[in-house]
Amino acid sequence: MPGKLIGIDLGTTNSCACVMEGGERRVIPNREGSRTTPSVVAFTDKGDVLVGHIAKRQAVTNPQRTLFAVKRLIGQKFDLPRVQDALKRLPFPVVKAPNGDAWLGVGDRDYAPPEISAIVLRNMKQSAEAFLHEEIVDAVITVPAYFDDAQRQATKDAAKLAGIHLLRLINEPTAAAIAYGLDNASEGVYAVYDLGGGTFDISILRLTQGVFEVIATGGDSALGGDDYDAALADWVLHQLGLEAVTAADKSAVRMAARACKEALTTTDLVAFKAILSGGEAHFDVKKSDFEAVTAALTARSMAAVRRALRDAHLARDEVQGVVMVGGST
Repeated sequence: MPGKLIGIDLGTTNSCACVMEGGERRVIPNREGSRTTPSVVAFTDKGDVLVGHIAKRQAVTNPQRTLFAVKRLIGQKFDLPRVQDALKRLPFPVVKAPNGDAWLGVGDRDYAPPEISAIVLRNMKQSAEAFLHEEIVDAVITVPAYFDDAQRQATKDAAKLAGIHLLRLINEPTAAAIAYGLDNASEGVYAVYDLGGGTFDISILRLTQGVFEVIATGGDSALGGDDYDAALADWVLHQLGLEAVTAADKSAVRMAARACKEALTTTDLVAFKAILSGGEAHFDVKKSDFEAVTAALTARSMAAVRRALRDAHLARDEVQGVVMVGGST
């Protein structure tokens, strides 16, 4: 007898699985008890494959064999400008495959992005099976609304490699609207602003008799929290006069930048701390500094919002409500 159907949000930075039980949505914790799992895969020198939090924790000491933000490369050609731009911030090798795709180099082997995404999906599947005490076969997986055919097919390939029977792909904004209960809201036009770890989505939805119609979508596949982290990290390194650093140091500074960014959500001043090969780096960061350093990134998201409104032939005051989604929002 087939097991339960689960939904998986395969994110750039974190992934999450959910199940319907008794008409209620329930997030499935991973085997460490967390509601989300970092979309990180690491290969150790001993040949072990690490996934999630355990992979993320050793990233600083193993930067070239720890793969993250793979969603930015899935279904993408190596020579695309957005891929080339992403490569500047990745500490691990990315190579051009025989078919022109961007693949990930680990030691003496190259991996297609769907192979790495499959490792994350398999981990989510196994966590769900351990939690629900039954085999999981079927799943629905989310993708950004602007994903093209190649990116959607690559996501389907990842599901197949993970041993998952994919019932359908669902656009992330539609999934978010349903999760936030907009299907029970009053009829009208709503916007879903989704700034995740590696991608940005904006969707304009019209709700009529409980049914959503997507009337405009937009976004930026090279805009997300990772870019905010990188902008802050580059700025701090510049302030400290440490712009030429090792890959391990870059990874340490990037992780410190993320922690600093998250702390600035609730305070106006944070002590930036990172352990580097030459010693410990300290720098006080104000919220106003962070906002100034990342202003151009936020402006990019709002430009996409304005384009989506134009495509929908709507003025902003015609939007009844906005759903804010994504860890970076």
